[in-house]
Amino acid sequence: MKKLTFILTILMFVGCSDQLDLTNPNEPTTATYWKTEADAMRASSAMYNSLIQDGAYMRMIPALSDGRSDGFRADTPWPDLWQTAAFNVPSTSGPVEWVWREHYRLIYRTNQVLTFVPDMDIDQALKDRILGQAHFLRGLGYFNLANNFKRVPVTDALPDQDEYNTPTASEEDLWQQIFDDFSAAKDLCPVSYANVSGPDQGQVGRATSGAATGMLGKAYLYRQQWQDAADELELLIDGNSPMAVYSLVDDYRHNFDIDHENNSESLFEVQFATPEQVGGSVMNYCCEPNANWMQVSSQAYTYAAQGYGYSDFLPSQWLYDEFNKEQTASGNKDPRLIDTIVSYEPSENSTTVYGDPWPYQSQDAIYPRKYTNEGLPYPELREQSGINYRVLRFADVLMMYAEAQNELNNQPVAAQYIQRVRDRANLPDRTAEFSGYTKQEMRDQIAHERALEFAIEAQRIHDMIRWGWFDESSPRYKVPELRQRDSEFDSWAPGDEYLPIPQRELDVNPNLEPNPANN
Repeated sequence: MKKLTFILTILMFVGCSDQLDLTNPNEPTTATYWKTEADAMRASSAMYNSLIQDGAYMRMIPALSDGRSDGFRADTPWPDLWQTAAFNVPSTSGPVEWVWREHYRLIYRTNQVLTFVPDMDIDQALKDRILGQAHFLRGLGYFNLANNFKRVPVTDALPDQDEYNTPTASEEDLWQQIFDDFSAAKDLCPVSYANVSGPDQGQVGRATSGAATGMLGKAYLYRQQWQDAADELELLIDGNSPMAVYSLVDDYRHNFDIDHENNSESLFEVQFATPEQVGGSVMNYCCEPNANWMQVSSQAYTYAAQGYGYSDFLPSQWLYDEFNKEQTASGNKDPRLIDTIVSYEPSENSTTVYGDPWPYQSQDAIYPRKYTNEGLPYPELREQSGINYRVLRFADVLMMYAEAQNELNNQPVAAQYIQRVRDRANLPDRTAEFSGYTKQEMRDQIAHERALEFAIEAQRIHDMIRWGWFDESSPRYKVPELRQRDSEFDSWAPGDEYLPIPQRELDVNPNLEPNPANN
């Protein structure tokens, strides 16, 4: 099946006194629901549903992440978006609150599964797979929260009524939860669902052991546990490992269109679909789903070029210029440029927008192309995109492995894996040159390579944070340079690289601590 069908279920349980029984006989309860394989499968599908809402990958995780990078700038009348891009987002921002809400909704649903499924009398192999997916999705939820908010509460079980005001966890405890969840998922999830026996057989889009291993390696990398990161990522590269089933696709654009989803480069992607594919009449923006929900992404319309969508963001001139720093081995522009940015490029036969002759007065205008419908044979000029969001690609595994090896002082090894990604873009072989780099020179090269390979993929701001670019005490502090690239950094102050803890949450939870962005 092309898409993982999101079977929606609402599991709400109300505790009542013995004298007043308000149980609705038409609604499931904890006593009546968690019985069959079908119940467990519906609950597992409900977890994935949290990923396709506006506060997750439908729009705001990409938008609020890309907008804070040096490769993207706001061009929108929506205050929440341009304030976020300019690092002065208020703690009352609706989109920031949506990100918080949808990730804790995801965590609550995974905690339901992890609480009730272990005691169900169902096939053990299916049970393990469902539990593995719950661990993966909970780990992904906390990974996103940690990167965007720095410190958040950790709940690894369904709370009792007197435990609702969960305190803010330490960074160490938060990241340990992430490590533990991805490790459990790695052990419990299969390499593929193609040959499993059960109702999930052949279902593409569910979390695998490879996805969990990749995210575990990424989590270790983000915490600068270089050897741990290298060990995990190597399992996806070493041909002797059963998880080494991934490869780079030949055409870079195939990672961001609707016709080549779940391909050999994809470790995990969020499954979107158009109403023509799976039905639905109500936009899946937020809250509890219903049977009429769509499963669409609004990113393509949000990022679309002027006149073809909202055009809420533009690539920065710095990013465009960075693509033009190096020609291919055959003397052409880096092909990732026109797969990432809409620009007037006669030499590359790229002079149209959504099939129209260049419609802008200036030939210097630039707009996003990646994750939009531009250049595709079916331009959907509406807010109903079916393009899957790729959370983790094999190219990232290779580049992260190179970074870990550089930090372990293995520059020649790092050079090989950097060049492996460059080869797809037909860039000159510089393996020998890179092998002689110092650690700092290699860090700078990796930053450049990642800026191009993963532009407009909600990664750059998190790379910048983990590299210490916002830390005034770090030798890698780069805010003055960032301000030269993008004037939105002029209003940055220490801590503003994170999203603020939503004020509504601070108001209702006395144990919740503000983060640096709240100051």
